[in-house]
Amino acid sequence: MTLQVAEFKKDYERMLKGLYGLDVQEASPVQLYNALGTYVKSYAGENWTQTKIEYEKKQVKQLYYFSMEFLPGRMLKSNLLNLGILDVIREGIEEIGLDFQYIVEAEEDPALGNGGLGRLASCFMDSIASLGIPGAGSGIRYKYGLFQQRFIDGHQVEVPENWLRNGNVWEVRKENKAVNIRFGGQVYLTEEEGKLVPVYENTRNILAIPYDTAMIGYQNDLINNLRLWSAEIPPEDYVNYSSITAQQEVNQLTEVLYPDDSNYEGRILRLRQEYFLCSAGVQSIVRYYKKLHLPMISIADRVAIHINDTHPALCIPEFIRIMIDEEGLSWEQAWEIGKKVMSYTNHTIMQEAMEKWPIEMLQAEIPRVYQVIEEIDRRHIEKKLPIYGEELTYQTAIIKDGVVNMAHMAIIGSHSVNGVAQLHTNILKNDVLKPFFEMYPIKFNNKTNGITQRRWLQIANEDLTQFIDDRIGTEWKKKPSELKILKGYANNVATLRELAEVKLKNKKRFAQYVENKMGMTIDPNALFDVQIKRLHAYKRQLLNVLHILSRYLDIKKNPTLDIQSRVFIFGAKAAPSYLYAKQIIKLINAIAKLINNDPDVGDKLKVVFVENYGVTLAELIIPAAEVSEQISLASKEASGTSNMKLMLNGALTVATLDGANVEIRDYVGEENIFLFGLTSQDVYDYYENGTYSSREIYDTNPKLRKVLDTLIDGTIPDIEEEGRVIFDSLVQYNDEYFVLKDFDEYIAAQNQVDELYQDKQLWNQKSLLNIANSGPFSADFTIMRYADEIWKIDSEMPQNEQTIHLNEPI
Repeated sequence: MTLQVAEFKKDYERMLKGLYGLDVQEASPVQLYNALGTYVKSYAGENWTQTKIEYEKKQVKQLYYFSMEFLPGRMLKSNLLNLGILDVIREGIEEIGLDFQYIVEAEEDPALGNGGLGRLASCFMDSIASLGIPGAGSGIRYKYGLFQQRFIDGHQVEVPENWLRNGNVWEVRKENKAVNIRFGGQVYLTEEEGKLVPVYENTRNILAIPYDTAMIGYQNDLINNLRLWSAEIPPEDYVNYSSITAQQEVNQLTEVLYPDDSNYEGRILRLRQEYFLCSAGVQSIVRYYKKLHLPMISIADRVAIHINDTHPALCIPEFIRIMIDEEGLSWEQAWEIGKKVMSYTNHTIMQEAMEKWPIEMLQAEIPRVYQVIEEIDRRHIEKKLPIYGEELTYQTAIIKDGVVNMAHMAIIGSHSVNGVAQLHTNILKNDVLKPFFEMYPIKFNNKTNGITQRRWLQIANEDLTQFIDDRIGTEWKKKPSELKILKGYANNVATLRELAEVKLKNKKRFAQYVENKMGMTIDPNALFDVQIKRLHAYKRQLLNVLHILSRYLDIKKNPTLDIQSRVFIFGAKAAPSYLYAKQIIKLINAIAKLINNDPDVGDKLKVVFVENYGVTLAELIIPAAEVSEQISLASKEASGTSNMKLMLNGALTVATLDGANVEIRDYVGEENIFLFGLTSQDVYDYYENGTYSSREIYDTNPKLRKVLDTLIDGTIPDIEEEGRVIFDSLVQYNDEYFVLKDFDEYIAAQNQVDELYQDKQLWNQKSLLNIANSGPFSADFTIMRYADEIWKIDSEMPQNEQTIHLNEPI
């Protein structure tokens, strides 16, 4: 039955009075939001319950997606959109006399992730539900998340992100589904009836409480589940946690995402978090499976567990522990079943991100699980040694040099290992994980990342959505490949003019935000150049900085210079212990202060570094972007997804051939993207021959030398320490990420951007073609490939209602 505006208004006002005893005119924004969220959750409740009943009744195979991060963004509009009632609710709210956007903005961004990894997980949860695939997410309910970023005198300062201070209307606490997690103590094996049985002593037991959130499919009546775990003291064990210190040890398990691991205590906490997530999730899965009254040996026919990067790799030994210790399976049975259940996505080629834990840490914190890992490693070596010899076998060992290699365990214990862009997968196979590819070639495959157009177009850019609807209808909302029909309008002058008007409106919206929040005026008619991603040296925000300084010096040399005006927009957080990244943040803010207050520059050049970048800010910045900076050193970025989001919203990409940029180039055409820089092969050639010299480039490139000297000659105030460190990293210590080598080609590409922007019709045409070619980067396509090729799970939607098919041409 279709929801009517009058019905909603009556129910909403009743809900508000029931919750708070208030009329709409008396309620605060948070109260109005909570009442609306409660109403929406209730509206969706029947489908949520029915979905769970149907899954259990049909005994369908389900995916369980384990991730240390989920970054969903505000959920109100997303849920309304997917339920198909966004327009009705908006109209009803306005008729009551309230501002709908005012209520939307009362919702806090859930602080459950850091960047691309967490946002990808949330895009995937949306696509899994929207495609009718039975699945659930498993993560941690962080009380404070990563951190709230503040800039004080240009420095990043981290303060707690207390996103739960007003509660979370979307979650449902399920204390009846809690499980116990054991840490520490001692464990030894005794023989009972011919089987080895573990005996635990002096363990610290922690209660994992699940909080469930509905993952609503796009207008298909199917609702999956995201389960986030919170740590509490078991009521029966309070006597063992009498001190504040002991209680805090439990609380901190689920307080912050990625605790500072620059010290031993921080590393222990991160290990505890990872085991807490894996043990709670796997226990919950096994408990559900047992409700189906099927033999445990057949669990792989009903359960698929996906490990999103190495953080949840402990799912593998924990699953085997439960199968052997609690379900009575033999080691051989547990191992073969476990491999069929588990699959693993690698998201990086950076060695520091492939986690390794000291042996003694695992022995102290999770002794029984460590025993299982030892046995996995022993059997792996015993089996592979006579086949592959010592060198290859020991290269793939899980335990060596005093540490446990989590990526090695994830590969050995899974039936599938995938990269997230074709270039990334090739690098894994040919370099980073080459020994494993030689040993397990059939396991390796590629699944290029994707984004959900529902969030990044329908919600983030309603004007562009309407623009598209007016031309090609609405079929693209369920079949994103239909966006290619827009190509037919590439030469339509009126269409291109209207596209420019949509972009200008979004630029004005962002400019208003900058004025309101930062007290700064930027010109919406300038070119908006955007780099929004985690701050890391390999992502090369520094290359962008050097270009900005180059433009600044050109303007200072000739204040009347006829140059394309630009607004450079940054959004980035640095890990709390990553000092070099924090120094780059200070540098960018110091440059912004210098340039934005220089009367010689005026509106020709502005630098905006938004504070506390997250999903909601991305939804504001991305529709306004005209240039997308995807300038990581080739071979370092696994995929990237901001490239896809910006492309979808009509930005033109300045890019190296790294990550998914290669595939974006293939779809959009080289004439509609600005390419520059070293290729991955060039980079590996330099690694092999060792001939790269950044000092030589500095000495022989006068333009670049002048730019670099500004870091140390006092041109930029208040960066004496940061400027020297960054200068030395680029010149004295041989520029690890080849920033100086790519500088000239990068400047040439930016000159091409300036030139093209003068021809507004041609620029808008290329913008339209980027939008039209963005369909293949839908997460819906990505998930269909995972489901069909890795998880072996079918959609629960009727065949005639399925919107995406694996063999659909894109």
